[in-house]
Amino acid sequence: MRVLVTGASSLIAAGVAERLHRRGDEVVVLQRRPSEVASRLGLAEHLGDVTDAAAVGRAVAGSDVVVHAAARVGVVGTSAQFYDTNVRGTATVLAAAQAGGVGRFVFVSSPSVAHSGAALAGVGAGAATPRRAGSHYSKSKAQAELDVLAADAEGFATIAIRPHLVWGPGDTQLVGRIVGRARQGRLALVGGGRALIDTTYVDNAVDALVAAVDRTPRGHGEAFVVSNAEPRTVAELMERICTAAGVPPPRRSVPRPVAWTGGAVAEAAWALARRGDDPPMTRFLATQLGTAHWFEQQRVQQVLGWEPQVSLDEGFVRLAEWYRNAPIG
Repeated sequence: MRVLVTGASSLIAAGVAERLHRRGDEVVVLQRRPSEVASRLGLAEHLGDVTDAAAVGRAVAGSDVVVHAAARVGVVGTSAQFYDTNVRGTATVLAAAQAGGVGRFVFVSSPSVAHSGAALAGVGAGAATPRRAGSHYSKSKAQAELDVLAADAEGFATIAIRPHLVWGPGDTQLVGRIVGRARQGRLALVGGGRALIDTTYVDNAVDALVAAVDRTPRGHGEAFVVSNAEPRTVAELMERICTAAGVPPPRRSVPRPVAWTGGAVAEAAWALARRGDDPPMTRFLATQLGTAHWFEQQRVQQVLGWEPQVSLDEGFVRLAEWYRNAPIG
Protein backbone atom coordinates (compact mmCIF):
# COMPACT_ATOMS: atom_id res chain seq x y z
CA MET A 1 0.00 0.00 0.00
CA ARG A 2 0.96 3.63 -0.32
CA VAL A 3 0.62 5.17 3.14
CA LEU A 4 0.90 8.82 4.13
CA VAL A 5 2.07 9.35 7.72
CA THR A 6 1.72 12.88 9.09
CA GLY A 7 3.81 14.15 11.97
CA ALA A 8 6.71 11.78 11.30
CA SER A 9 9.03 13.77 13.57
CA SER A 10 7.25 12.25 16.60
CA LEU A 11 8.38 9.03 18.23
CA ILE A 12 5.22 7.08 17.41
CA ALA A 13 4.72 8.30 13.85
CA ALA A 14 8.39 7.75 13.01
CA GLY A 15 8.07 4.20 14.31
CA VAL A 16 4.97 3.58 12.21
CA ALA A 17 6.64 4.96 9.09
CA GLU A 18 9.68 2.75 9.63
CA ARG A 19 7.63 -0.39 10.37
CA LEU A 20 5.50 0.07 7.24
CA HIS A 21 8.54 0.80 5.07
CA ARG A 22 10.44 -2.26 6.30
CA ARG A 23 7.56 -4.59 5.52
CA GLY A 24 7.36 -3.27 1.95
CA ASP A 25 4.73 -0.52 1.91
CA GLU A 26 5.42 2.72 0.06
CA VAL A 27 5.59 5.38 2.75
CA VAL A 28 5.26 9.14 2.36
CA VAL A 29 5.64 11.53 5.30
CA LEU A 30 4.40 15.04 5.95
CA GLN A 31 5.53 17.39 8.71
CA ARG A 32 6.75 20.95 9.13
CA ARG A 33 10.47 20.15 9.40
CA PRO A 34 12.69 17.43 7.87
CA SER A 35 12.38 14.18 9.77
CA GLU A 36 15.20 11.84 10.77
CA VAL A 37 13.27 8.75 9.72
CA ALA A 38 12.70 10.06 6.17
CA SER A 39 16.36 10.95 5.78
CA ARG A 40 17.59 7.62 7.16
CA LEU A 41 15.22 5.45 5.11
CA GLY A 42 15.01 7.58 1.98
CA LEU A 43 11.26 8.11 2.27
CA ALA A 44 9.37 10.57 0.09
CA GLU A 45 8.93 13.64 2.27
CA HIS A 46 6.66 16.68 2.07
CA LEU A 47 7.27 19.70 4.28
CA GLY A 48 4.29 21.78 5.30
CA ASP A 49 1.68 22.49 7.92
CA VAL A 50 -1.42 20.30 8.16
CA THR A 51 -3.57 23.42 7.87
CA ASP A 52 -2.08 24.14 4.42
CA ALA A 53 -4.56 22.53 2.02
CA ALA A 54 -2.22 22.69 -0.96
CA ALA A 55 0.68 21.05 0.88
CA VAL A 56 -1.60 18.39 2.34
CA GLY A 57 -3.16 17.69 -1.05
CA ARG A 58 0.23 17.09 -2.63
CA ALA A 59 1.22 14.72 0.16
CA VAL A 60 -2.04 12.76 0.07
CA ALA A 61 -2.05 12.28 -3.72
CA GLY A 62 -2.01 8.60 -4.67
CA SER A 63 -2.26 7.29 -1.10
CA ASP A 64 -4.35 4.29 -0.10
CA VAL A 65 -4.13 4.99 3.64
CA VAL A 66 -3.52 8.04 5.81
CA VAL A 67 -2.14 7.75 9.33
CA HIS A 68 -2.73 11.17 10.84
CA ALA A 69 -0.46 11.69 13.85
CA ALA A 70 0.51 15.35 13.44
CA ALA A 71 -0.75 17.42 16.36
CA ARG A 72 0.02 20.24 18.73
CA VAL A 73 0.84 18.55 22.06
CA GLY A 74 1.76 19.69 25.55
CA VAL A 75 0.17 22.31 27.76
CA VAL A 76 1.59 25.61 26.52
CA GLY A 77 -0.53 27.60 24.09
CA THR A 78 -3.96 29.11 23.68
CA SER A 79 -7.17 27.30 22.92
CA ALA A 80 -7.11 28.84 19.44
CA GLN A 81 -3.62 27.51 18.75
CA PHE A 82 -4.57 23.97 19.73
CA TYR A 83 -7.82 24.20 17.75
CA ASP A 84 -6.00 25.45 14.66
CA THR A 85 -3.61 22.51 14.45
CA ASN A 86 -5.63 19.70 15.97
CA VAL A 87 -9.13 20.46 14.69
CA ARG A 88 -8.68 22.58 11.58
CA GLY A 89 -5.56 20.66 10.58
CA THR A 90 -7.34 17.33 10.95
CA ALA A 91 -10.27 18.63 8.90
CA THR A 92 -7.82 19.66 6.16
CA VAL A 93 -6.20 16.21 6.06
CA LEU A 94 -9.63 14.53 6.14
CA ALA A 95 -10.89 16.60 3.21
CA ALA A 96 -7.78 15.88 1.16
CA ALA A 97 -8.06 12.17 1.88
CA GLN A 98 -11.72 12.08 0.86
CA ALA A 99 -11.05 14.05 -2.32
CA GLY A 100 -8.01 11.94 -3.15
CA GLY A 101 -9.78 8.59 -3.02
CA VAL A 102 -8.06 7.34 0.13
CA GLY A 103 -9.78 4.23 1.46
CA ARG A 104 -8.59 4.16 5.09
CA PHE A 105 -7.94 6.91 7.61
CA VAL A 106 -6.23 6.11 10.93
CA PHE A 107 -6.36 8.92 13.50
CA VAL A 108 -3.88 8.97 16.39
CA SER A 109 -5.92 10.21 19.35
CA SER A 110 -5.51 10.18 23.14
CA PRO A 111 -7.39 8.62 26.08
CA SER A 112 -7.53 12.10 27.60
CA VAL A 113 -10.34 12.95 25.15
CA ALA A 114 -12.68 10.97 27.43
CA HIS A 115 -11.11 11.75 30.80
CA SER A 116 -12.92 14.48 32.73
CA GLY A 117 -10.97 13.99 35.95
CA ALA A 118 -12.77 11.07 37.60
CA ALA A 119 -10.90 7.81 38.11
CA LEU A 120 -11.04 5.36 35.19
CA ALA A 121 -10.50 1.76 36.27
CA GLY A 122 -10.74 -1.08 33.76
CA VAL A 123 -13.04 0.84 31.41
CA GLY A 124 -13.34 0.86 27.63
CA ALA A 125 -12.61 3.72 25.29
CA GLY A 126 -15.67 5.83 26.11
CA ALA A 127 -16.97 8.66 23.96
CA ALA A 128 -14.82 11.70 23.31
CA THR A 129 -16.27 14.73 25.12
CA PRO A 130 -14.73 18.07 24.09
CA ARG A 131 -16.61 20.06 26.75
CA ARG A 132 -15.54 17.86 29.65
CA ALA A 133 -11.96 17.12 28.59
CA GLY A 134 -9.39 18.70 30.89
CA SER A 135 -6.99 20.71 28.72
CA HIS A 136 -6.78 22.64 25.45
CA TYR A 137 -4.97 19.66 23.97
CA SER A 138 -7.59 17.15 25.12
CA LYS A 139 -10.53 19.29 24.06
CA SER A 140 -9.11 19.85 20.58
CA LYS A 141 -8.19 16.19 20.12
CA ALA A 142 -11.67 15.17 21.29
CA GLN A 143 -13.32 17.35 18.67
CA ALA A 144 -10.93 16.15 15.97
CA GLU A 145 -11.66 12.51 16.87
CA LEU A 146 -15.41 13.11 16.65
CA ASP A 147 -14.93 14.69 13.22
CA VAL A 148 -12.82 11.77 12.00
CA LEU A 149 -15.29 9.11 13.16
CA ALA A 150 -18.24 11.09 11.75
CA ALA A 151 -16.55 10.98 8.34
CA ASP A 152 -16.64 7.17 8.29
CA ALA A 153 -18.51 6.03 5.20
CA GLU A 154 -18.63 3.25 2.64
CA GLY A 155 -15.34 3.35 0.77
CA PHE A 156 -13.77 5.65 3.37
CA ALA A 157 -13.20 3.77 6.61
CA THR A 158 -12.01 5.80 9.59
CA ILE A 159 -10.72 4.62 12.96
CA ALA A 160 -9.25 6.32 16.04
CA ILE A 161 -6.45 4.77 18.10
CA ARG A 162 -5.73 6.21 21.55
CA PRO A 163 -2.26 5.09 22.70
CA HIS A 164 -1.98 5.76 26.43
CA LEU A 165 1.15 7.48 27.80
CA VAL A 166 3.64 6.19 25.25
CA TRP A 167 7.27 5.94 26.34
CA GLY A 168 10.53 4.32 25.31
CA PRO A 169 14.07 5.09 24.17
CA GLY A 170 14.30 8.53 22.60
CA ASP A 171 11.02 9.75 24.08
CA THR A 172 11.17 13.47 24.83
CA GLN A 173 7.60 13.87 26.08
CA LEU A 174 7.09 11.54 29.07
CA VAL A 175 10.55 10.09 29.74
CA GLY A 176 12.46 13.20 28.74
CA ARG A 177 10.45 15.47 31.02
CA ILE A 178 10.60 13.12 34.00
CA VAL A 179 14.35 12.67 33.66
CA GLY A 180 14.98 16.37 33.06
CA ARG A 181 13.07 17.42 36.17
CA ALA A 182 14.71 14.68 38.24
CA ARG A 183 18.14 15.97 37.24
CA GLN A 184 17.12 19.44 38.38
CA GLY A 185 15.68 18.14 41.65
CA ARG A 186 12.21 19.38 40.66
CA LEU A 187 10.41 16.04 40.35
CA ALA A 188 7.68 15.35 42.90
CA LEU A 189 4.84 12.87 43.27
CA VAL A 190 1.19 13.87 43.53
CA GLY A 191 -0.77 12.21 46.33
CA GLY A 192 2.13 9.92 47.12
CA GLY A 193 2.14 8.53 43.58
CA ARG A 194 -0.42 5.90 44.58
CA ALA A 195 -2.67 6.24 41.52
CA LEU A 196 -2.68 3.21 39.22
CA ILE A 197 -2.17 4.12 35.57
CA ASP A 198 -1.59 2.36 32.27
CA THR A 199 1.30 3.22 29.99
CA THR A 200 2.36 1.93 26.57
CA TYR A 201 5.83 0.90 25.47
CA VAL A 202 6.47 2.57 22.11
CA ASP A 203 6.89 -0.64 20.08
CA ASN A 204 3.45 -1.79 21.24
CA ALA A 205 1.87 1.51 20.21
CA VAL A 206 3.49 1.24 16.79
CA ASP A 207 2.24 -2.34 16.40
CA ALA A 208 -1.29 -1.24 17.29
CA LEU A 209 -1.28 1.51 14.67
CA VAL A 210 0.04 -0.83 12.00
CA ALA A 211 -2.72 -3.29 12.95
CA ALA A 212 -5.21 -0.43 12.55
CA VAL A 213 -3.84 0.27 9.06
CA ASP A 214 -4.43 -3.35 8.10
CA ARG A 215 -7.79 -3.78 9.81
CA THR A 216 -9.45 -0.38 9.57
CA PRO A 217 -12.61 -1.83 7.96
CA ARG A 218 -13.09 -4.20 10.95
CA GLY A 219 -13.11 -1.36 13.47
CA HIS A 220 -14.32 1.50 11.30
CA GLY A 221 -16.20 4.27 13.05
CA GLU A 222 -14.80 3.29 16.46
CA ALA A 223 -12.17 4.53 18.91
CA PHE A 224 -9.84 2.14 20.72
CA VAL A 225 -7.52 2.68 23.69
CA VAL A 226 -4.27 0.75 23.51
CA SER A 227 -1.84 0.24 26.38
CA ASN A 228 0.39 -2.40 27.92
CA ALA A 229 -2.55 -3.38 30.16
CA GLU A 230 -0.16 -3.50 33.13
CA PRO A 231 -1.36 -0.83 35.57
CA ARG A 232 1.39 0.36 37.89
CA THR A 233 1.50 3.14 40.46
CA VAL A 234 2.83 6.50 39.35
CA ALA A 235 5.52 6.17 42.03
CA GLU A 236 6.80 2.88 40.58
CA LEU A 237 6.78 4.16 37.01
CA MET A 238 8.69 7.31 37.89
CA GLU A 239 11.21 5.41 40.01
CA ARG A 240 11.91 2.88 37.28
CA ILE A 241 12.27 5.54 34.59
CA CYS A 242 14.67 7.49 36.81
CA THR A 243 16.63 4.35 37.67
CA ALA A 244 16.97 3.48 33.99
CA ALA A 245 18.30 6.96 33.29
CA GLY A 246 20.61 7.00 36.32
CA VAL A 247 18.97 9.98 38.01
CA PRO A 248 17.49 10.21 41.53
CA PRO A 249 13.81 9.24 41.76
CA PRO A 250 11.33 11.61 43.41
CA ARG A 251 11.27 11.64 47.20
CA ARG A 252 8.84 14.50 47.72
CA SER A 253 5.07 14.37 47.44
CA VAL A 254 2.34 16.99 47.43
CA PRO A 255 -1.39 16.47 48.02
CA ARG A 256 -3.45 16.49 44.85
CA PRO A 257 -5.47 19.64 45.79
CA VAL A 258 -2.24 21.51 46.48
CA ALA A 259 -0.77 20.34 43.17
CA TRP A 260 -3.95 21.37 41.32
CA THR A 261 -3.93 24.84 42.88
CA GLY A 262 -0.22 25.21 42.20
CA GLY A 263 -0.83 24.19 38.62
CA ALA A 264 -3.47 26.87 38.18
CA VAL A 265 -1.10 29.51 39.55
CA ALA A 266 1.74 28.29 37.33
CA GLU A 267 -0.46 28.32 34.23
CA ALA A 268 -1.51 31.91 34.90
CA ALA A 269 2.08 33.00 35.51
CA TRP A 270 3.36 31.29 32.36
CA ALA A 271 0.57 32.84 30.27
CA LEU A 272 1.26 36.30 31.69
CA ALA A 273 4.95 35.97 30.93
CA ARG A 274 4.20 34.42 27.52
CA ARG A 275 6.68 31.67 28.19
CA GLY A 276 7.07 28.89 25.64
CA ASP A 277 8.29 26.17 27.98
CA ASP A 278 6.06 23.96 30.12
CA PRO A 279 5.33 25.03 33.71
CA PRO A 280 6.41 22.57 36.42
CA MET A 281 2.76 21.75 37.19
CA THR A 282 -0.63 22.30 35.56
CA ARG A 283 -4.17 21.46 36.61
CA PHE A 284 -4.36 18.79 33.91
CA LEU A 285 -1.06 17.25 34.98
CA ALA A 286 -2.09 17.23 38.65
CA THR A 287 -5.25 15.34 37.70
CA GLN A 288 -3.38 12.87 35.50
CA LEU A 289 -0.75 12.13 38.18
CA GLY A 290 -3.23 11.92 41.03
CA THR A 291 -6.07 9.91 39.46
CA ALA A 292 -6.28 6.27 38.42
CA HIS A 293 -6.70 5.66 34.71
CA TRP A 294 -6.30 2.20 33.23
CA PHE A 295 -8.29 0.40 30.56
CA GLU A 296 -9.60 -2.98 29.44
CA GLN A 297 -8.10 -4.26 26.19
CA GLN A 298 -10.47 -7.05 25.13
CA ARG A 299 -12.28 -5.07 22.44
CA VAL A 300 -9.16 -3.73 20.73
CA GLN A 301 -7.47 -7.13 20.83
CA GLN A 302 -10.55 -8.78 19.37
CA VAL A 303 -11.08 -6.28 16.54
CA LEU A 304 -7.49 -5.46 15.59
CA GLY A 305 -5.93 -8.81 16.45
CA TRP A 306 -3.31 -6.90 18.43
CA GLU A 307 -1.82 -7.36 21.87
CA PRO A 308 1.31 -5.86 23.44
CA GLN A 309 4.47 -7.85 22.77
CA VAL A 310 6.93 -5.93 24.95
CA SER A 311 6.21 -6.02 28.69
CA LEU A 312 6.87 -3.03 30.93
CA ASP A 313 9.72 -4.91 32.61
CA GLU A 314 11.39 -5.57 29.26
CA GLY A 315 10.74 -1.97 28.26
CA PHE A 316 12.60 -0.66 31.31
CA VAL A 317 15.53 -2.95 30.48
CA ARG A 318 15.63 -1.51 26.95
CA LEU A 319 15.37 2.03 28.28
CA ALA A 320 18.28 1.50 30.66
CA GLU A 321 20.37 0.04 27.84
CA TRP A 322 19.57 3.02 25.64
CA TYR A 323 20.66 5.46 28.36
CA ARG A 324 23.90 3.53 28.88
CA ASN A 325 24.72 3.87 25.19
CA ALA A 326 23.27 7.35 24.57
CA PRO A 327 25.69 10.22 23.87
CA ILE A 328 26.21 12.61 26.76
CA GLY A 329 23.51 15.28 26.68
